[in-house]
Amino acid sequence: MPYQAFDLTNKTAVVIGGTSGIGRAIAHGLAEAGADVVPSSRRLEQVKEAAAEIRALDRRSLEVVSDVSDRASLNELLNKCVSEFGKVDILVNSAGKTKRTPTVEVSDEEWTDILNTNVTGTLRACQVFGRHMLERNYGRIINIASLTSFVALYEVAAYSASKAAVAMLTKSLAIEWAARGVNVNAIAPGVFRTALNEKLLDGSERGKEFLLRTPMKRFGKVEELAGAAVFLASDAASFITGEILVVDGGFLASGVNQ
Repeated sequence: MPYQAFDLTNKTAVVIGGTSGIGRAIAHGLAEAGADVVPSSRRLEQVKEAAAEIRALDRRSLEVVSDVSDRASLNELLNKCVSEFGKVDILVNSAGKTKRTPTVEVSDEEWTDILNTNVTGTLRACQVFGRHMLERNYGRIINIASLTSFVALYEVAAYSASKAAVAMLTKSLAIEWAARGVNVNAIAPGVFRTALNEKLLDGSERGKEFLLRTPMKRFGKVEELAGAAVFLASDAASFITGEILVVDGGFLASGVNQ
């Protein structure tokens, strides 16, 4: 008999950045747990494909594009979801970007672009959807943090700074909204192979070092993040807020591995 507190039936979830990689895997996991899921991003074709996958799981969905740099698009996403489903219970913020550059060479434009997407974009979405959740006295927000919320990775200072900020933004919102029924947590993935990073990981010295420092000796599969998301979105996590749940194969616990 499944533990019923994990059941997301009759819940509505929005996954921003939910059309590829980590976000797409989380969207599938939420749908498989019973939620209606709206995976959104900037590209309509990807949105259509991701929504079709949700419907194939016998859940409802919508095809709505959004851009975390555009508050109006986030408001439109919320309004269309509320019009269709009556409410939004769960928000996952998975939109993000990175670029490897020696820090002394990082331009103002590159720095601002990465932080605007990863931090300010997350804040915008939390504000737009959080206001709706606060009005209902119920909500589950899941941000995507990173190993770089805790440790530095070489030549990705802008990304590292942004993800450290996401971790503290998560905690800040958690204590502000805890008494009003809105739980705010984050997942910090370890090293997961995706279409965006596979060339950087496979056979590279950087990839070899990641594997050396990961006790499980492999990269994560994006599907392995779904359970953490379902947990944090569910009533099983009703007394958990301000938490950064690490899913990293032991990376952050690791000291000497041989």
